Amino acid sequence: MPDDADAAEDPHVLVAGECLVDFLPDAPGPLADVESFTRRAGGAPANVAVGVARLGEPPWFWTRLGTDSFGDHLAETLAEAGVCQRFVERDADAKTALAFVSREAGDADRDGANASADREFTFYRDGTADTRLEPGGVPDAALDSASWVALGGVMLAAEPGRTATLDLAERAAARDCTVVFDPNARPELWPTDAEFAALVVRMLDRADVVKATPSDLSAAGVEADDPESLAEAVTHFGPHTVLLTLGESGSVAYATDDAPWGPATATHEGYDVDAVDATGAGDAFTAGALAAFADGESRLSAVLSFANAVAATATTGKGAMAALPTREEVAAFRERSERDVDTFRE
Repeated sequence: MPDDADAAEDPHVLVAGECLVDFLPDAPGPLADVESFTRRAGGAPANVAVGVARLGEPPWFWTRLGTDSFGDHLAETLAEAGVCQRFVERDADAKTALAFVSREAGDADRDGANASADREFTFYRDGTADTRLEPGGVPDAALDSASWVALGGVMLAAEPGRTATLDLAERAAARDCTVVFDPNARPELWPTDAEFAALVVRMLDRADVVKATPSDLSAAGVEADDPESLAEAVTHFGPHTVLLTLGESGSVAYATDDAPWGPATATHEGYDVDAVDATGAGDAFTAGALAAFADGESRLSAVLSFANAVAATATTGKGAMAALPTREEVAAFRERSERDVDTFRE
């Protein structure tokens, strides 16, 4: 894969945040009862970065890995996926973060966009390399060439990564980058719900586009009677566009007058799929939406359709990052889905 020096131009997309190793159980049930796990590269921003790369828009990815064997594995995985390596830092004084996933039987969601709601994550992330990102790791010159900056909520749970993330969001906004934020609520990482809510509100004030689930927003203290009202409520905190993933009900998008493509409201009912593994499907949705926006798509209905297709396709393979599809695979999936719908209608 080419590195930054070989690229014709700097990437238009920058993703920042944690990259870790997910241990996926070989059987459902509580972690105490699981006898074996499968190792997979993961971390929501890492999944998004690889997802965008596989969709034909290789991004910069700012993260920090240990110099241990797990860090070597992740660095190699990112490079092989085509993610630009300039901002992949290595830390000799900290270990690479780990996460163990537990799941209930039958947790595969018919719409991959929100299929992780009944999964639990146990993180080993105390002082790990990803928490040690320092403000200024991405220089202003890189932001001047980027158009999209994607950030996640997990990085807000520990310092100095929290300050580094907030600083990046502020500098990106000042340079007219579109800031995309996924709250990605993980209660086990936060001492109190109130602290999580306060940091999410700070990020919403800095974000242009928010991708979230209703449970993410509820954890942040944002609620409403229906999805469209919930999406609209989020825009009162600052973002001009909100993408809500709703599991079996598909997804909803809402944009205000301030959005380059708005005002608009769109819905998508999702895709029926025989899911194999739903881990990281929400990240696949984010990657699909980000790739569509970066490619110039301005119709929210088309963004939702593509993002849901990316997420649904990702659930047909094992693992989060390993199952992220290419554009060709997404196109084939959508063609099959449309053919199935036509057959059903007949």
